[in-house]
Parts: sequence; structure tokens; C-alpha cells
Amino acid sequence: MKKDFSPVLYGAFLNCRTEEDVRVLLEDLCTYEELEQLSQRAAAAKLLIEGKTYAEIILETDISSATLSRVSRAVNHGSGGYRKFIANVLIPQRKGN
Repeated sequence: MKKDFSPVLYGAFLNCRTEEDVRVLLEDLCTYEELEQLSQRAAAAKLLIEGKTYAEIILETDISSATLSRVSRAVNHGSGGYRKFIANVLIPQRKGN
């Protein structure tokens, strides 16, 4: 039986006090691509919660339709994390907008 190390990860996030703390932790935990994918999913979830269409979200985030479908399923039928923690986060405007 494998040992569950998830409490180490959860505790690390709970020790973060600022956005900068979270940023440096994620940069050490994830590859650049993993961090980009997590960021893309979070943005897509926010846009879904705001009522944007799949087409609008794909255009804005460049997320694949398959990944967007999984994010949508989590938003609508998951544990509630997206709605609890991402709904009120602001999405920075793209440069040139």
C-alpha cells in the first residue's frame, strides 16, 4: 500500500501567506507547462462560472475542448473548489486589450 503524501502538499499551501508565496511554491512544484495548464484550467473555470460559452473560453484561453469539458464537469459536478476559490478571482486583461 502506498503512503499518502497529500497532507504534505496541503500543508505547504496552507503555509502560504501571500500570492508571492503561492507563486514560488508552484514554480518549485510544477514544470512551466504544468503551471500553464493549471492556470489555463483555473481561468476556464472562472469563465464558465461567469456564463461564457465554450467558444468564447477556447478563444480566450486556448484550452482544448476535451480539457474544457473536464473543467466544466468539475465546475458543475465536482467538489465545489472551483466555485469556492476561483469564482471571485480577477482575470488579468491580456496586453493589447
